Amino acid sequence: MEAIAVEGLPEIRPGDDLARTIESRATVRDEDVVCVASTVVSKAEGRTADLEAFEPRPRAREIASRLEEITGERKDPRFAEAVLQESTELVLAEPFLLAVTHFGHVAPNAGVDRSNVPEADLLLLPEDPAASAARIRNSFSADPAVIVTDTCGRPFRHGQRGVAIGVAGMPATRDWRGETDREGHELAVTNQAVVDELAGTANLLTGEGDGGIPAVVVRGFEFGDHDGSDALFRDLESDLVRRALQGWEYDGAGADAATSSEPSEASEGTAEVKHWEGST
Repeated sequence: MEAIAVEGLPEIRPGDDLARTIESRATVRDEDVVCVASTVVSKAEGRTADLEAFEPRPRAREIASRLEEITGERKDPRFAEAVLQESTELVLAEPFLLAVTHFGHVAPNAGVDRSNVPEADLLLLPEDPAASAARIRNSFSADPAVIVTDTCGRPFRHGQRGVAIGVAGMPATRDWRGETDREGHELAVTNQAVVDELAGTANLLTGEGDGGIPAVVVRGFEFGDHDGSDALFRDLESDLVRRALQGWEYDGAGADAATSSEPSEASEGTAEVKHWEGST
């Protein structure tokens, strides 16, 4: 398998055809997997915004006030309002805001970002990354699969990694259940998140900060003769961690570690309640 960074892409603007832009700088073949960073997908779809577009409601002001209390730093309630509008639920509110996006991804701040946005204050995630992946795929001259990627932290481990938030043209997971290991034991639970693994591979090349490369072509990946599933995100009923966090109470212990070890994730927005329905 080979991963090829697509270098030299220009600053993406609303309405740009990402597939054609990628094809102008890299060869894309049938059965390749093209991993595209959500940042450029959002820019092509006009998902930028200014803080002044978000008039903070009382809940957002409460969130910003509580964050200031925890961190000792001034926080903008307009940012909290943007997070609330981009989410359907607050899973975790203290010591940082962990939210469920409208398409089911659980991420700090609902994925609202303040970096790499040259002409606006905020960059929002694509409204429907699976639909975005399908549109990009259909615009290629070849027939690749497309993965829309993002980076986020993981429970129980330090650091961020690349993950898939939308996919088209291939299953999201590779199901090994019912097959056997080398000792002949039947596999009962192994369902491999191949799109996350491909997104992580791409992220090694795309990088972070100001030197990022927003697209990678993966060539030679073989899914194999396995069953697959299109499901990326657990629903609430099957997500035991998410359900447990809804009843968790923050007591301030470990606040310094929680708010400083992952500053890009915990830098905006907290709240005191643990569950919020956010379309009102």
